[in-house]
Amino acid sequence: MQRVCVIGAGSSGIAACQVLAERGIAYDCFELGSDVGGNWRYLNDNGQSSAYRSLHINTSRQIMQYASFPMSDTYPVYPGHAHIARYFDEFVDHFGLRTSIRFRTEVVGVAPEGGKWAVTYRDRDTDVRETGSYDAVLVANGHHWKPRWPDPGIAGAAAFEGTQTHAHDYRTPEPFADQRVLVLGIGNSACDIAVETSRVSRRTFLSMRRGAHILPKYLFGAPTDHLTHSWLAKAPLAVQDRGLQLLLRLSRGRLTDYGLPAPAHRVLAAHPTISDDLLSRLGHGDISVRPVPRAADAHRVTFDDGSVEEIDAIIYCTGYDIAFPFLEPELLDTAGNDPALYHRVVSPDLPGLYFIGLVQPLGAIMPLAEAQSHWVADLLEGRCALPDRPEMLDEIRAYRARTAHRYVASTRHTIQVDAQPYLRELRRERRKRAVRR
Repeated sequence: MQRVCVIGAGSSGIAACQVLAERGIAYDCFELGSDVGGNWRYLNDNGQSSAYRSLHINTSRQIMQYASFPMSDTYPVYPGHAHIARYFDEFVDHFGLRTSIRFRTEVVGVAPEGGKWAVTYRDRDTDVRETGSYDAVLVANGHHWKPRWPDPGIAGAAAFEGTQTHAHDYRTPEPFADQRVLVLGIGNSACDIAVETSRVSRRTFLSMRRGAHILPKYLFGAPTDHLTHSWLAKAPLAVQDRGLQLLLRLSRGRLTDYGLPAPAHRVLAAHPTISDDLLSRLGHGDISVRPVPRAADAHRVTFDDGSVEEIDAIIYCTGYDIAFPFLEPELLDTAGNDPALYHRVVSPDLPGLYFIGLVQPLGAIMPLAEAQSHWVADLLEGRCALPDRPEMLDEIRAYRARTAHRYVASTRHTIQVDAQPYLRELRRERRKRAVRR
């Protein structure tokens, strides 16, 4: 019998627990916080959630839901964090998983030991540490909890006397009332935060290194992400890109007409930025666009175009670093947010160590984590086998080459996948390497 450790009870961790329980594979799950939900649990006492009070999903519930537990039709098409946390509670309770999760327990060490894995964990209430031996470890600690700050930062930022915070710590707009706010970034969090602060601030500036395509949540009355199941998604990538570009142009016009820089990349060459509110706030003059900051002093910020603005608060929406604080750095290299993992799950050099949900999808992570967990369960049960190390390394190199060719060069895209093609990729892998009995 295999004995498995699952690290984290967020959206990916509970998916792994459900699959393991369904297969009858014994497991222990350790969760830093007091409840399930991870990043989607607003004010989570694990201290790692980036959820803000107004947060809603950018994928529709039909795309986000687990295959094993569809989301209730009573939920809105784009639920907020409270709905999602409730959905995770319902998922865990429906499958009877809660008693198998050890809450308020931090995994502090994972190390290979005699063909197995020694997992050391600490009870947050008693500070007592214990170590268990496991045949496999499924890492599901998420990748949106360790803030990435710009490197190099803004010249002179140390002298800036206003507040400097990361989107990870943003919760509500009220602290920025009547302030002059600078939001750095053009991703989903940056757009949401700029829109929110613009409703209470004296002025809000949105600064970006490059332009981005802004997708609406609805196109012609239907959720935009439903296009992933349309005829367009089955067309060659170039046709998908041009088709989506045409739809956006017809529905929203040119982004330059709103004051945004024209994107220098194709629509599908970057992770999508989705906002129904940004363009209207720009059109109303409530948000002003600026290029990258060049320098700062006590109260002002100078931008690349030479413009200067009085600023009271800077919010860095500059993404997150992938980190595994319980692994020794020499075990897995995460430099550049680019861990070498076969099909984004398996380390070729660390048998028995698997990573669940470590992808940035065009789509939603939840059904992908569920599919990854089924593949890992096949491996644990001996229903499926892994290729030899050279073949796994070849797949990793091929993935990196495809990603570099398709996407804008950025640490944001090092773990990028298209949801539907990735699901097909996992299904092919399970069929191709099934072990005949």
